[in-house]
Amino acid sequence: MSIAYVALGSNLDGPARHVRDAFSALDALPGTRLRRHSSLYSSQPLGPPGQPDYVNAVAELETSLEPQALLDGMQAIEQAHGRIHSLERWGPRPLDLDLLLFDDREIQDARLIVPHPEIGRRNFVLGPLIEVAPDARIPGMGSARDLLRQLGTAGLERLPDHGIEAA
Repeated sequence: MSIAYVALGSNLDGPARHVRDAFSALDALPGTRLRRHSSLYSSQPLGPPGQPDYVNAVAELETSLEPQALLDGMQAIEQAHGRIHSLERWGPRPLDLDLLLFDDREIQDARLIVPHPEIGRRNFVLGPLIEVAPDARIPGMGSARDLLRQLGTAGLERLPDHGIEAA
């Protein structure tokens, strides 16, 4: 079994609901169990101006799937939530799932790069990641805590739990 960390984000059509539903969908993937997840966080969008803030979280999965098969499952979940991969980079979306880490492996092929290439530049990923994995290390980059300390937490706000089970 492998341990994988997945970033979840949404800023359309009830984003908190999309993220909560995605926790269950990840847990339902074959050979996969949701071990824990972070609280939900609010963050400002990176992309085009005028889009709503994002709701972000990180899930820790235990899986027997290989990284490519996990990616396939994640993309099927995105599609089930109405995600259409468009040409607009960082545009609004009902659900975005990114494979951040897969054990301590480094993967680079046409479909997948792990660790996620932007992980060290996104406080909205590092904050929730540290909540579920306080000692997380990013292969080739170092400690997630050190990376977040360098970035700071400006624009990142933990949302009230409202009955969700957090890590």
